[in-house]
Parts: sequence; structure tokens; C-alpha cells
Amino acid sequence: MMIKTLIVDDHEIVRFGIRSLFQTFGELQVEVVGEADNGRTAVEMTQQENPDVVIMDISLPDMNGMEATRQIRKSCPKTKVVILSMHNGRRYVREMVQMGVSGYVLKSSIFDDLQNAMLSAMKNQVYLSPKIAQLITEDYLALLNNPQRDESPLSGKQKEILQLIAEGKSSKEIAAIMQIGVKAVESARHRIMDKLQIDNVADLTKYAIQEGLTSLDF
Repeated sequence: MMIKTLIVDDHEIVRFGIRSLFQTFGELQVEVVGEADNGRTAVEMTQQENPDVVIMDISLPDMNGMEATRQIRKSCPKTKVVILSMHNGRRYVREMVQMGVSGYVLKSSIFDDLQNAMLSAMKNQVYLSPKIAQLITEDYLALLNNPQRDESPLSGKQKEILQLIAEGKSSKEIAAIMQIGVKAVESARHRIMDKLQIDNVADLTKYAIQEGLTSLDF
């Protein structure tokens, strides 16, 4: 079985390690059709290369892995997304599973789980690292007792703009990246602040980090 794969991680050494790991997969053959170091490029390359599987990190500059996954699932529904991340927070896991990812593998268990995740993806199944599966079970049981979900008040586009704000981009830079007008960016900024009841960039940045929209680790 040959699997066309796109690797998305902002650290070159991690991408190299994943490529090297593919060589140990035995009968499972992987063709790396591209690499991306940010979410925005990942979306563009997925649309261009049409890979079978995208290996996606969550903490990415310009556009985080959650938003990139959301856009890939919408524009390229046949492409499977396997999350490979160090993050195992409930909010991360819940959002990614709700988006319909085909796997969630922790970097700490990559050697044991990545091959299984990719095989499951090609069979239209879902593979979760054991720690992630445990979180899903606990989250489901908690939801049975308390159906009130703590969902973000922001839309996907607003989250995207908030990440860029938190990463220090100016309104002009954000407008260029998202291909919208500067006035539209400023309007979105005000709506974000109103929804979150936050009136300064420092607290916006803290919120973005807490919500996993950015880690500022780039």
C-alpha cells in the first residue's frame, strides 16, 4: 500500500524524523509529497497535492493546526488528517475529534502509534493513542453528567485573526495574509474583544495561548 503523505510541523528536525520513521514501516510504503511549516501553507499544499494523509501538528505559526485541519476537512474531505502533537489537553482533543480527524497520536508515542494511525486512516477508521482514548472516554462520561459544553464564542475566522494578532501581526499584515481589507480586520478585532470582554492585546494573547491558538513557540 502506497500512501501519499504531507508532513506538517514547524520544526525541520521533527519532519526529518517522521520521514526516517516511514522507512521502518515494512510493507506500508509512504510517499512524502510535500512538507509545510505552518498551517496556511499546509492547506494550500493539500489542495494542490491531494495527499491521502496529512500528518498535522497543532502548534504552528500563521495558522494553527486546528484551524488548518478545519479548512482541510472542508475543502478536501477525502484527505485524512492524523494529528501528531505533544498536546493532550481536553480542548485540543475534543475539537480535533469533532472535526473528524482520522487519528490523534502523541509525539511521545510516535514509534508505537503512527503506523497504526496511518493504516487506520486508509481503512476509514480512527486511531487514538491510548492516553488520548482515555481522555475521550473521560470526557464522554463527564458530558453525560453535564451536557453544558464550554465552547469558544469565536468563529473559525475570528480564531484565525486572533492567532495572528497574538503573534504580533499588524492589521495591515493580517489583511494581506487573509486577503481582506484593513477595515475588515479592525472590525473583526473589535468584535473579538467584545465577545471575549477583553480590551487589550496582552490579554488577547494570553487567551489565544490558553485556547491553543498559538504557543508563540516559533
